[in-house]
Amino acid sequence: MNRYVHYIAGSLHKVDNYRLASGLFIKLLAIIYFAAFFSLGVQITGLVGANGILPFAGLLDYIYQNNGALAWLYKPTLFWFDSSDLALQAVTVSGCIVSLLLLIGFKPRCSLIILFILYLSLLHAGQVFLRFQWDTLLLEAGFLAIFLVGGPSHLLLFLFHWLLFRLRFMSGVSKIVSGDPSWANLTTLNYYFETQPLPHVGSWYFHQLPDWVLQGGVLLVLFSELIVPFFIFLSRKFRLSAAAITIVMQLLIIATSNHNWINLLTIVLCLFLLDDDILKKILPARLRSYISGETVAEGRKQIAGPDHVLPVFAFLIVFSSVTAFTGMVSNVQVPETLSKATTLIRIWGIGHIFHVFPNMQVERHELQLEGSDDGTDWKIYEFKYKPGAPDKRPAFIIPHQPRLDWMIWFVPPRSPGMQYWFDQFVARVHEGSPEVLALLEYNPFPDRPPRYLRVQVYQYWFTTGKERLASGDWWRREYLGQFPYVRPRYP
Repeated sequence: MNRYVHYIAGSLHKVDNYRLASGLFIKLLAIIYFAAFFSLGVQITGLVGANGILPFAGLLDYIYQNNGALAWLYKPTLFWFDSSDLALQAVTVSGCIVSLLLLIGFKPRCSLIILFILYLSLLHAGQVFLRFQWDTLLLEAGFLAIFLVGGPSHLLLFLFHWLLFRLRFMSGVSKIVSGDPSWANLTTLNYYFETQPLPHVGSWYFHQLPDWVLQGGVLLVLFSELIVPFFIFLSRKFRLSAAAITIVMQLLIIATSNHNWINLLTIVLCLFLLDDDILKKILPARLRSYISGETVAEGRKQIAGPDHVLPVFAFLIVFSSVTAFTGMVSNVQVPETLSKATTLIRIWGIGHIFHVFPNMQVERHELQLEGSDDGTDWKIYEFKYKPGAPDKRPAFIIPHQPRLDWMIWFVPPRSPGMQYWFDQFVARVHEGSPEVLALLEYNPFPDRPPRYLRVQVYQYWFTTGKERLASGDWWRREYLGQFPYVRPRYP
């Protein structure tokens, strides 16, 4: 027993050669937090406000009726106190302000705790609109950062490595166990650039590459996700290789995809594969001096920090992620008690699993919402970022994530969960909800809602170089019919 206590105590000793990496990580995390809060701030009331698509207040009432005083345990959010539109906006604005305070070094540990609580609250308020892996990745990275002030311990460094390993390796394994034929026959990238949720102009250019280059890209993806993650736990040379390969892969994704800030956060997590000796050669001297001085000073003030509870959270994170991942990739039946325990841990923002693009869509179906007063003359409601008119240039919008435009991509397969929120969205448009209409680029009925609404479905393809040169269009499309009376997209 004493040996285990001694081992745990030793794992809490600081790692001196990662203080500069820790300080830089906190600064960059503050910027990512700011981007996430700001992005939500401009759309949160339209998504889950009182007149939004899925009002959060109604869900809170339902949860309380079914769980009573324990409702907060299953839905940890500040919005139990107030779930009004003003409260939703106040949390996003507060998140932006505290992110800036963290960036300038004001009470970093306190700022990190507040940011975690605020974003966890928004995660639950956002419902289906925030049920994404980048949201949980930000939460766990932000939670671990609370213990990072003053430099990491050996245990904390392992937890950051474990987080990056899970993100990469679990995503790779999910591609294999999904049975998706495009990963097996190396044709994934023949479809990915064209069929991803929100492509940008770089996606069009990469889609024009020869098939052999695209097949080589699939091999590179599988290598970087199935093999490279193990480098994280090897010697320094392997860790540096893992950082280099992972960063290059994230930059390539940024060059071809609008995936908000997840790729930026993945790059930032690679700081813990580097060390201060490497960073001293990369960073400007003034920035090194500023970060080092701030980190050391904060470390002196935080001698009696919360590190003594870190082993408990380490156990919960590893236990939850391993148990959930085992259930995801195998036929092993996880005992119900363990399943409930891991679910509760993940509800509180840590111990998640990751599975980025396990299945590849081979067709792009776009929904076009139209309104009419007479049933003859139909006008189009234009979305801000998703493909619409064939000549509409695919926009580069990183690190913003327009949640409505993104979620529309999930509707064509017609799963019940997606159908429900989409029906609610159409109903809000029909009611003329100002908050929901503000999520759109153009409302063709500014004075009052139309009498009729319909949803048309088109299949989209990127144009070829010759087609674009001749027409100026980025897309070509074919009319499929009226939703939902068309074949569903699969997958």
